[in-house]
Amino acid sequence: MSQYTHLTIFEREEIAKLHAQGYTIREIARQLRRNPSTISREMNRNAFSSNQYSPTIAHRLYKLKRKNCGRKKILSNFYLKNIVKHLFLDEQWSPEEIANRLELEDYPIKISYSTIYRAIYAFEFDDEMPKQGHRGVVKKLRRKGKKYKCQNHNETRGKIVISHTIHERPSEGNLRRELGHWEVDTVVGKMGSACLLTLTDRKSRYLLADKVAAQRAEPVKDSMIYLLKGLPKTKRRSVTSDRGKEFSFHKDVTKKLEGLPFYFADPQSPWQRGTNENTNGLLREYFPKRQTLDEVTSQTLKEVLRKINMRPRKCLNWKTPFEVFFNRVLHLI
Repeated sequence: MSQYTHLTIFEREEIAKLHAQGYTIREIARQLRRNPSTISREMNRNAFSSNQYSPTIAHRLYKLKRKNCGRKKILSNFYLKNIVKHLFLDEQWSPEEIANRLELEDYPIKISYSTIYRAIYAFEFDDEMPKQGHRGVVKKLRRKGKKYKCQNHNETRGKIVISHTIHERPSEGNLRRELGHWEVDTVVGKMGSACLLTLTDRKSRYLLADKVAAQRAEPVKDSMIYLLKGLPKTKRRSVTSDRGKEFSFHKDVTKKLEGLPFYFADPQSPWQRGTNENTNGLLREYFPKRQTLDEVTSQTLKEVLRKINMRPRKCLNWKTPFEVFFNRVLHLI
C-alpha cells in the first residue's frame, strides 16, 4: 500500500516562503523531506502564473480538483437515474427487479440493486429532503422495512364439500411444467364491502383479477367463470383454492368450464398456494387492508394488473409474467 500523503497547507506555505527566497526545487524538497517530483508537480499544477505561487490559492485549487477525483456515482447519469426512478415510483418495481431487467435487456450501464437501495435511503429520488421523522420514498419499498412475522391463522368461515385435494393435482401443475394451472383466492377490503377475485398461473405468475360485489359463493363463481372462459384449454388445466365457503360452488365452475378440475389445499396451509399468496401481497401495495374496494374502478384495476404482469420476476429469470404466459419478448426499458 502506498505511504504517500498529500501536501498540507503548512507545507504549501513553506514552499511559497522558500521559493520566494530563491531555493531550488531539490533544496525545497530536502527541507520538507519530500520527493523533488512532489514539489515539482505542486509548482506546475497549482501555481497561478509561471513564476508566482500562493499557498492559499494552491490549497484551494487542490481541494477543488480533489472533489472531482475518484469514480463518479452510477446514478449521476441523468437518463439511468430517470429510468430507475420511473420504474421504482411509477411502476412499483423493486430494486432487484430493476437491476436485473436492465441487465436482461443489455442496458449499456450496469447497476446493482444495492446501489439503488442506497440511493433510496439517501433520498436521491425525493424531490426535496424529507422533514424530520418522514421517510420520503423509502416508504415506497415493497415491505417498507417491516420484518416478516409468523402468524397462525384459524379458518372460521365453515367447511365445504370438496372434490379433490391438492395431493391429487398432477405433477405438471405441482412442478410448474406447463401453463394453465391456476391458484385462486379473494382479496378482501373493508369488512362487508366488495372484494377482488384473483387467479394466478403457477408457471408464469400471470395474474387475472375481477372486482366482486361481496365475498360470497354466487358472485365468486360467476367471476371465476368470466375470467377463465376466454382462455384456450391449454391455458386452463386446473384450479386450486383454499377451503373458504366462497368456493362452495366449485362444481358449477367445473361444469361450466368443460370439466376443469378443482383442487383444495389442506386447512391452514397457505404455503400450498404460495404463488397466489405472494401475488395477493403485490396487490396489497395498491389496495391496503381495511380499505374499501367499493370505489375501485375497472380502469384502476386494469392498470394495476398491467403493472404487476409487466414487472420482471427473479423466478422467471427476470422475464415478466406477460412474456412467459403469451410466449413473447418485450422491450420494457
